[in-house]
Amino acid sequence: MTTSSIQELTARVRAFADERDWQQFHTPKNLAMALTGEVGELVAEFQWLTADQSAAVMADPELGPRVRAELGDVTIYLVRLADVLGIDLVAAALDKLADSARRYPVDQARGSAAKARDEIS
Repeated sequence: MTTSSIQELTARVRAFADERDWQQFHTPKNLAMALTGEVGELVAEFQWLTADQSAAVMADPELGPRVRAELGDVTIYLVRLADVLGIDLVAAALDKLADSARRYPVDQARGSAAKARDEIS
């Protein structure tokens, strides 16, 4: 298994696009739309599965590789969109996690799926 950093992945995706002269097509709007399409394809793999089947999807020799590939597509478009917008994905995620920790204190949120009242998303 290979472990790469977000920075390494960003550089590889950027180089891939640059080599093909695709940066002209990689506007934030186009990338967000492509990301949405890929998320839809990922969701389609889970659409008719039960909760138990979805939890075990990676053990399925047919579905597991498809889910992995769709997650790869989602990741590539997300990383490319963040790169084009100049957003540090790790910093954005850590900021969001800190905000969620504030909005959902453990003593009030443990075991509950209720949304916070001051939800900003």
